[in-house]
Amino acid sequence: QVQLVQSGGGLVQPGGSLRLSCAASGSIFSIGAMGWYRQAPGKQRELVATITSGGSTVYADSVKGRFTISRDNAKNTVYLQMNSLKPEDTAVYYCNSRVATMTSPRELSYWGQGTQVTVSS
Repeated sequence: QVQLVQSGGGLVQPGGSLRLSCAASGSIFSIGAMGWYRQAPGKQRELVATITSGGSTVYADSVKGRFTISRDNAKNTVYLQMNSLKPEDTAVYYCNSRVATMTSPRELSYWGQGTQVTVSS
């Protein structure tokens, strides 16, 4: 019923920038919080940043001042602008959205397919 499709990511040198996008589609009634998570090899998935429908944001300490989360409610899309990237930012990045559908008014959690971000010289 709901699909989250991610784009962006890839290989970048330390200090470089990347922008991730995640677009939600399907039988959407409303979208609540949207966010980005990441999982490095051998580690648990961790929160990177979240943004509410009203625009309030939360960031992991490790990315504060370097990453910016934003959303376009008209496009049902969330973005993650990543600047000053470090090798320790290397991970698979996943978007997440809490979505209420036309048939289910209770918000459920949906995940994107994941995209690899590699920071290396």
